[in-house]
Amino acid sequence: MEVGAVFNLALFRREMKSMWKMLAVVAGILTMYVSVVISIYDSEMLGALDIFTEMMPGLADAMGLRMVVDTSLIGFVSIYLHGLILLACPMIFSILCGYNVIARHVEKGSMVSLLAAPIKRGAVAFTQMKVLIAGIVALVLYSTILIIAVCEICFPGELNIAKLLMMNAGLLCLHLFIGGICFLCSCLFSEAKFSLGFGAGIPSAMLVLQMLGNVGGGAGSVKYFTVFTLFNPDGLAAGEGGAIAGMFILFAGAVVLFAGAIAVFTKKDLHI
Repeated sequence: MEVGAVFNLALFRREMKSMWKMLAVVAGILTMYVSVVISIYDSEMLGALDIFTEMMPGLADAMGLRMVVDTSLIGFVSIYLHGLILLACPMIFSILCGYNVIARHVEKGSMVSLLAAPIKRGAVAFTQMKVLIAGIVALVLYSTILIIAVCEICFPGELNIAKLLMMNAGLLCLHLFIGGICFLCSCLFSEAKFSLGFGAGIPSAMLVLQMLGNVGGGAGSVKYFTVFTLFNPDGLAAGEGGAIAGMFILFAGAVVLFAGAIAVFTKKDLHI
């Protein structure tokens, strides 16, 4: 099969051009947060955060914060970046981009012009999937480079880069899975209230369940109903088999979700 039969370069370039502002906004938020958090890393600050977790354990756990066991820079990054901000920011991008690449075109009628051109439905869906995946990869890659750069500027030689790369490989698999959910919802539903409702609602609900699960107690079991449990940055940094298995499960799930979304869109009655 020729590449052109399943991938349209002109469409890809056009969609990527329209997506750069969204990427820039999310990247800007990441830049601000990552720079501030890493710059305040020191032993006194870790002690203050430990006091906070002792005084308000429920709130701290819900935010993904916990008592610092690994006081190294990579341990700090794992807790205070991978605990929430690196989960939430790319997720918001996936929700918005997932809707824009398919459902928005159908709802606004611009899908008519796409399908009127000599492009098959499968090629349109596959190309739009590539746009979403490219955005996710770009954000995770940017966050990785950003963390390394800020750490090397503020604390030269202290960051374990190999461990960070392993953690962010798992982070990428997690966000590909979330992106697969958003893309599938966009292909299933043509109206924004449903595409965004389910595309945003499902991953957001799972993140809330993860936060509730972090609190522990009677709510601890709810974390098993969210895919965020499969992402274990500390375990990945330590090379634990369970954490690595979770990463591969997320990747495999993403493949299934994206493939299912393309199959759904190819057979969908668009009424156009």
